[in-house]
Amino acid sequence: MKTLTFIGNGNMALSIAKGLQNDYKLEVVGREMHKLNIFEENLNVKVDKFLLDNFDISNKTILFCVKPANVEEVGKKLQGEARVLISVLAGTTLEKLAQHIKASSIVRAMPNLAASVAKSMTTLTGDTKSKTEALELLGAIGETRWLTSEKEIDIATALAGSGPAYLALIAEALADGAVKQGLKRDDALAIMRGLFNGFGELIQNVHPAILKDSVMSPGGTTAAGYAALEEGNVRSACIDAIESAYEKAKRL
Repeated sequence: MKTLTFIGNGNMALSIAKGLQNDYKLEVVGREMHKLNIFEENLNVKVDKFLLDNFDISNKTILFCVKPANVEEVGKKLQGEARVLISVLAGTTLEKLAQHIKASSIVRAMPNLAASVAKSMTTLTGDTKSKTEALELLGAIGETRWLTSEKEIDIATALAGSGPAYLALIAEALADGAVKQGLKRDDALAIMRGLFNGFGELIQNVHPAILKDSVMSPGGTTAAGYAALEEGNVRSACIDAIESAYEKAKRL
């Protein structure tokens, strides 16, 4: 079984590790051993744990999961040259990664929180010699798509990387709306979850506009609700959300 080394032990690292724990022997590297122990407990599988200072990355396959602001600091603590470095840091360029971490090949990847249930939508770009390996590795936690530029992956970060938070807001709001009209909270949440589960399947093969038109009959309940969403500028707000997140990614 191949070994995969995580540098960083936050939520994203844990989500990815949950999706890969059956396919790789895992190592995790961090600043504090008690946090590494918590990582292992949450993962519920045995991992090799190492402190960051002077950790040797020579010939290792690295999943780099630290905070973007800590790249330089963490890079100073690492020794050797990695075989492949796959970074999941939002907005952190290939050039910056190469400046601070030695690796024969570098790839940027942007998974999302659904990695923990092997349903991530992960976008990647970088050194094409590691394209096949990176797609296979991240393919273990969901769907993947290789992009041709760093600009595209920053836009994709705003869409798929941040998207679970946007959809969570919509899901919560829809359930709240049902509760406001008199539906019990437990019923509203169960129905909302069923809605998202079915919609997730439908949207794979049907264009959003066609799906919307197939539900919205003339003068019906869906048309009334849809009009309220348009009056609330929901479409415009979603478009603006992608722009704002993309601009933030560029500034990181």
